Amino acid sequence: MRYQEIKPDTRLMPYIKCYYLYESDTEATFDDTVFPSGNLEIIFNLGNGTWQTAEGAQYITTPSIELWGQITRPLPIRSIGKNTMLGIRFFPHAAAYFLDDNISVFNNQVSDFGDISGPAIRTLHAQLQGCGSWQQRIALVEAYLCRRFSLSGKRTNNVTIVHHIMQELRKEDFFDNISNVALRYGISSRYLQKLFLQYTGLTPKLYSKIHRFQNSLQLLSKKDSSLTAIAYDCGYFDQSHFIREFRAFTGATPSGYAPESSPITLAATLS
Repeated sequence: MRYQEIKPDTRLMPYIKCYYLYESDTEATFDDTVFPSGNLEIIFNLGNGTWQTAEGAQYITTPSIELWGQITRPLPIRSIGKNTMLGIRFFPHAAAYFLDDNISVFNNQVSDFGDISGPAIRTLHAQLQGCGSWQQRIALVEAYLCRRFSLSGKRTNNVTIVHHIMQELRKEDFFDNISNVALRYGISSRYLQKLFLQYTGLTPKLYSKIHRFQNSLQLLSKKDSSLTAIAYDCGYFDQSHFIREFRAFTGATPSGYAPESSPITLAATLS
C-alpha cells in the first residue's frame, strides 16, 4: 500500500487541506476503518479494483467519483484488488465553496459526485484516467476547483464567518459559550447553528468534539503519554469522558485501539 499527500497550489491552500494518492498493488482484500475527521472529501477511483464501505452487515461498492460527507461515527471500509485513488481533502468549512447543496445532507454517506455535479466532473474523471503522471492529474483537478470556486458567489461571507468561529473553537484556551460567540458576529445562536450545519455538516458542539478526538488520536498514536495525560491535554473532563467519546468515534476504547490496524486512518491523522 502507498499513501502520499500533496499540498495544493497557493491559490487553493485556504480551502484544500491536501490532495492524497492511494495505491494498492496487491489483489488481496484490505480492511480498515474511517474515523470522524471533520473534513469532506472527493475521491476519484482510477484503478481496476473495487472500493467498498459498510452498510449494516453488508459492504456496498462505492461510485467511481465519491463524495464523502461528514463521518460522525466509525465506518468500516474495504479495498479489493489493485486500487488507484486520488483524493481531495477539504478543510472543514471549505467544501461549501465548491458544492451547491446543504453540506449536512451528505452526512454519514458516500455519494456519487458524478450524479451531484454533472458532466464536468465526469469529463475530469475521464481525463484523470488518461493522464500519464500525477503532476498532470493534480493540475487538472486544480483547474476544475478554481472554476468551481469562481461560482461560489454570495456564500463567501457566511462561510468566512463559520471559518472564523471554527478558529476560535480550536483554541486551547477557548471557554466561551456559543451564544456569546454568535453575539460578537451580530447573529443569533440559532442562526449560527444553522450556518454550521449548512456549510460544514456539523454543529459547533460536534465539531469541537471531533477536533478534540482527532487531537487525542494523534497523541495516542505516538504512544508516549498516559490516558490520563491525553485526556487532560485534549480538554476532556476526566479519563472516563475521554474513553466514552473515543469509543463513540472509533468503536474501541483508547487502551484497545491499535494504530497499526488502521494505516490509512493513521496516515491521514498524523498529516
